[in-house]
Amino acid sequence: MTKITHIIDALPESEHFVKLLRREDLFLTAPPPSVMKLWRDHESLAVTHFAQEWKPAKFAPPRDIFSCDSLRLEWQQMDNRQPFYHRNADVDEISYQVSGERTLMTELGTVELRTGDFSRIPVGIAHDNWGRKEIHLLFYVIANAVDMGPVVGKAEIKQSPFEGWKPNSSAIEMITECLGAKGCDISVSHVDEDLLLHGSLQESTDSDTKLVIQRPTAKDSEAEWLYKSARVWIGNVHLNVTKGETYRSHRRATAVHCQISGTRTLVSQRGTVELQPGDFVSIPRGSGYTSICKEESSYILILAADDVALKSEITKKAETSSVGSVAEIRASF
Repeated sequence: MTKITHIIDALPESEHFVKLLRREDLFLTAPPPSVMKLWRDHESLAVTHFAQEWKPAKFAPPRDIFSCDSLRLEWQQMDNRQPFYHRNADVDEISYQVSGERTLMTELGTVELRTGDFSRIPVGIAHDNWGRKEIHLLFYVIANAVDMGPVVGKAEIKQSPFEGWKPNSSAIEMITECLGAKGCDISVSHVDEDLLLHGSLQESTDSDTKLVIQRPTAKDSEAEWLYKSARVWIGNVHLNVTKGETYRSHRRATAVHCQISGTRTLVSQRGTVELQPGDFVSIPRGSGYTSICKEESSYILILAADDVALKSEITKKAETSSVGSVAEIRASF
């Protein structure tokens, strides 16, 4: 019988973990129903999919993917500017650039974002975007989050944030709460765009308020953490060829996987499913999982210390895991 390593961690609450040696056939097999119902029925993993390449469409608000009390995850595509400057009252707004080019303009300065870039707009900072045939993900995280990854750029105050820019002396500014969700505005007013981008921020009690670009190193790793808050961690996992003989369970967190590149087979106690770029899946607390891949594969890993709800359409579901099917996948290497 195949022996596997099983790591049970307590992230993001603590660094505590235990490492166990287990039989894979028993680990993946649910016991038969008992005469007295002693445990709940657990549903198979559900996957949703969002495009990674821009397609012509009218401007529309971002689309919800997952949400909980401490996190909201959205997908957005743009080939324009957004209709207003946005200021969050309760969250840091983190983004990942999936494809295309985007200029992010804020009171802290302007940055140019390209595929693979991460950025974090601190709570309370006004911002706008100019996207060019681009797609990005948005992670609204209850403030404050801390930048943890490699910094490859930082915001600068520019005379003109992009070529052809004409300042609007009466732009719209909206302040929102409840993780930036639609219908959660608490203040809407006009603002001088030129003043906003060139010196409106005179003082902040947080001396570390800044806007930087982070990019993971793409090393083969468990997880390269880029952002940490009290209840949410966001990182990048890059895998080379792996047979998935080490499983992991997060006993204090729901794990959300956003597949970015390459394909991989996700094997879990909630089923087995092949993930393609653009697939998103949530793995409940305590459920063991591993990845099998024949090529390089990378995904964004989010750990949230709350139950995470799927807010978009299910595109496929995992099939029951069995040691036989897992052995077949490994034998195909």
